[in-house]
This record gives sequence, structure tokens and C-alpha cells, in this order.
Amino acid sequence: MKYHHKALLRNRFVVEIVIYEVSVTQKYPDGVRYRLICMDQKENRKILMDNHHPKGPHVHLNDQELEYIYISEDKLMEDFNKLILTHMGVRL
Repeated sequence: MKYHHKALLRNRFVVEIVIYEVSVTQKYPDGVRYRLICMDQKENRKILMDNHHPKGPHVHLNDQELEYIYISEDKLMEDFNKLILTHMGVRL
């Protein structure tokens, strides 16, 4: 595992970030596997960014699923932070 962090913010938001280095394969052409989650325990909202096979990179905003274009780990973290600020009003 390359990176793992889990925290509870403001006694309300559960944030978990997991990033693995994996072999470059057809399933994971970028050599990375990730799962970034922010859940609002009070209002039952969630943001999830992951890239599991067979879907590849995508984002869940509550019940909506959107395609995501993975560029780099830094961009992934930047996009995750922006989604949390935009959709939940929380700054990490």
C-alpha cells in the first residue's frame, strides 16, 4: 500500500483515502489503484472516487456515477478536495 489515511472531521465527515501501487496491466494501465471516500454521516451524502475493474476511473456523487479521467495522484487529490468543497462545503 502506498498511502492510507482515515479521519473523522467535525464529528460528521468520514474521509478515507487509499492508494495502492500495482503492476501496470490492462485493468490498471496507470499502475495505481485507488479509493477516496468522503461520507457525511449527518445528511447521508457521499463522494467516492475509485478505479476498480471493469469500470475504470469514476466518481460517485451520492447515487450518481460519473466518468473520471485519471491524470496523476496529485490531480486526483486536487479533484477530490474540490468535490468535497463543492458538494459538501468542507475544506480538507
